[in-house]
Amino acid sequence: MREREIQGVIIATPQNLRYLTGFTGEEGYLLVDEQESSLLVDGRYATQALEETHACQPVLLEHGTKGVAAFLSSRNLQRVGVEAEGFSAAVFHQLRESTPESEMVLLTDELSRLRGIKTAEEIAWIREAVDIAERAWKEVVAKVAVGVSEHSLALELEFEMRRRGSEGVAFDIIVASGSRTSLPHARPTDRTLEAGDFITFDFGARWQGYCSDETCTVSLGAPSPRQRDIYTIVREAHDRAIDRVKPGVPLSDIDAAAREHIVSRGFGDRFSHGTGHGVGLAVHEWPVVGNESKEIAEEGMVFTIEPGIYLPGWGGVRIEDMVRVTGGGYEVLTTISKGMMILGA
Repeated sequence: MREREIQGVIIATPQNLRYLTGFTGEEGYLLVDEQESSLLVDGRYATQALEETHACQPVLLEHGTKGVAAFLSSRNLQRVGVEAEGFSAAVFHQLRESTPESEMVLLTDELSRLRGIKTAEEIAWIREAVDIAERAWKEVVAKVAVGVSEHSLALELEFEMRRRGSEGVAFDIIVASGSRTSLPHARPTDRTLEAGDFITFDFGARWQGYCSDETCTVSLGAPSPRQRDIYTIVREAHDRAIDRVKPGVPLSDIDAAAREHIVSRGFGDRFSHGTGHGVGLAVHEWPVVGNESKEIAEEGMVFTIEPGIYLPGWGGVRIEDMVRVTGGGYEVLTTISKGMMILGA
């Protein structure tokens, strides 16, 4: 607030509300000014806010955005920072029109950067999410067989994560097989597995709100020479990127370590996304590990390393781990081996 010369900040994204106050409800507004912090919630969340929040005063909100504007006006603030991610353009316009006495200043990545450096407690919660997800996956992967559908495996994986205590899936589980592994964000279908398929599992659990995110590509039966070759290229790119992780290294260099290897093997146009992304209360958060990233690796960051090669009509491979930047390098938080797993061999 001092840096931006503002007297208050209003925040609405559920992840930032939870991070700053402990409130786990789906809707609310946090106003922080120089005198106090107020969490505005409607009647659905009044009791929950009283039970969960700390370091702020819950306030019962009426009339939605109009109520937010009225409360904001009562604070008589000259310049107010508005979390850009938490408000649509329409709501931002309504707030500005309803509070002409206050200048509205959009805040973009300030809060994302704050959340991007994880505390020891946050790391512990992420570890638990990883453990839940991996134990569930090991249970499910043992059931992979010819004739089993992608959809059934995805449902089974979600059930096993929840059975082990996950608060829910971190994101929609990806199970793709055969030529469908060329789709980076494939939705599970009723396609049944066939001998010789590659199968991509992209999955994550939640614990205390914190996410895990991991991708394993496995082979059902003996892989072909081309499958082995593509897998090896992606694994080498994955390992090269992880080996570059340490404080002070530009995240674009980490991306380059993976990308340049894939390019050198002739598949540069088949690696269609960044090498990684931050993970925390959101499964995709700051920072981005990409070729245009301007960020520098800092101790406490947690992000994925997930290079891939996707060949339409044939299939693809993605390998993903979560890493933590330590004082002297890195720690891989996910523990499933990324050597090629051959099932039913």
